Amino acid sequence: MKNNLKYDVVILGAGNAALCAALAAREQGAKVLLLERAPASFRGGNSYFTDGAIRFAYKNLDDIRKIIPELTDEQAAKVDVGSYTEEEYFEDLMRVTKGKANRDLAQRLVNQSYPTIQWLYNQGVRFSLLYQNQAFKSNDRYHFWGSLVVKSVGKGIGLIDTLFERAEQMGVEIWYEARGKALIKNSQGKITAIEVQRGEDTVKVEAEAIVLASGGFEANPEMRVSNLGSEWKDALVRGTQYNTGDGIRMAVEVGAVSYGDWEGCHSIATDLNAPVVGDFSKPGDIFKKHCYPLGIMVNKNGDRFVDEGADFRNYTYAKYGRAILNQPDNIAYQIFDNKVAKLLREEYELEEATRLEARTLEALAARIDIDKQRFLETVRSYNEAVLEGDYNPHIKDQKGTVGINPPKSNWALKIDTPPFLAFPVTCGITFTFGGLKVTTNSQVLDTNDRVIPGLYAAGELVGGLFYHNYPGGSGLMSGATFGKIAGTHAATERIIFK
Repeated sequence: MKNNLKYDVVILGAGNAALCAALAAREQGAKVLLLERAPASFRGGNSYFTDGAIRFAYKNLDDIRKIIPELTDEQAAKVDVGSYTEEEYFEDLMRVTKGKANRDLAQRLVNQSYPTIQWLYNQGVRFSLLYQNQAFKSNDRYHFWGSLVVKSVGKGIGLIDTLFERAEQMGVEIWYEARGKALIKNSQGKITAIEVQRGEDTVKVEAEAIVLASGGFEANPEMRVSNLGSEWKDALVRGTQYNTGDGIRMAVEVGAVSYGDWEGCHSIATDLNAPVVGDFSKPGDIFKKHCYPLGIMVNKNGDRFVDEGADFRNYTYAKYGRAILNQPDNIAYQIFDNKVAKLLREEYELEEATRLEARTLEALAARIDIDKQRFLETVRSYNEAVLEGDYNPHIKDQKGTVGINPPKSNWALKIDTPPFLAFPVTCGITFTFGGLKVTTNSQVLDTNDRVIPGLYAAGELVGGLFYHNYPGGSGLMSGATFGKIAGTHAATERIIFK
């Protein structure tokens, strides 16, 4: 084993959380090493595949314009972003997690969300309004819904490329194809080094503090089966193939406590023909299928199985992947008619989308692998159950159904106008919710709830924040917030323990 390598802060991972930790540590004057398991061409973790949408609390349009200063007065007059208070953000987190989210972590995320967005802007990250996915135009104004109004320019790719460029400018050392193998602690219980596999060599790297930001275990089939269930063995992995739980494993081996929703994950409806793991040659969130609130979803038996209009898509999509996984052959079909075709998001028009179209419902049923008669009966029953009322896709319009189960609580329109469209989807896993227990300063705790000196965690492997579900855009925000916190506090270890 090669030795004699010494840094103030070593960070495992190279996605959004890891890069924010690296930048924050460098701002404190620390000598920083970033370890990326993937080759340089596959760098960036799951963050590389996101749409870049990021959720934060804000008071009004003025707050938005501080991070999008190029928004002109004329453009500003044509948008309605409303406000999203810290109280509302916290309430959303607690509501969608059924009250199980660690309240201290949730409050820390909410309170630091806007300052962190400003910090990202100061690092060079640029933002734009989410016109395409989160707004509807009415009376010559864009109205944003679901309290998610901003994304990073260039989506996840732009975010990652900007953060890497900034890290290199600030002197962060980066090792590619460097996999963390084990943490080393001294007789006092402080983490002092990490063993790293680089090619055929195992290298011991000493550090005053180590930040684990290497993602969850979503790309590890064995861990998925043992924690999520056997049905997850063959789930499609939407992001990087390198998130196999290394950071969690190493931390547990030195006494860290596992924490959070180990049976839960972020999973969505993704195109049936999406790649088995994220394709770095086709990055971005291009295979998702998020417009189910505009239509209905049926399984191969021809039955509906979720309330497509239970809430805004932001608050249901991360849990509906599991619902699809539990259907026959892990397949569902999203059904739309021509009335809503113009409202479908960009991903439905891409060449990668599996799209089936027909002039009649009978002809559509003949093109998909489904119980034809039951499907036609389901659509008939649904159409008969649709209530009268005003349809408004940018609010919860309460235009639902009556007398069917499951109901459709909002945005219910009859499926009766050709051409009819079907999009076959399956479950794609994004990230896992179970991880490590940390303080609000991102310090990893042991099985006795004591801080493990010199060990921090950020990003997907932080447990206790998301249960069952999550509000859209909170993943990037959590990664940036706790990454920044972890890097800042990790840098102080070289002062405390020297």
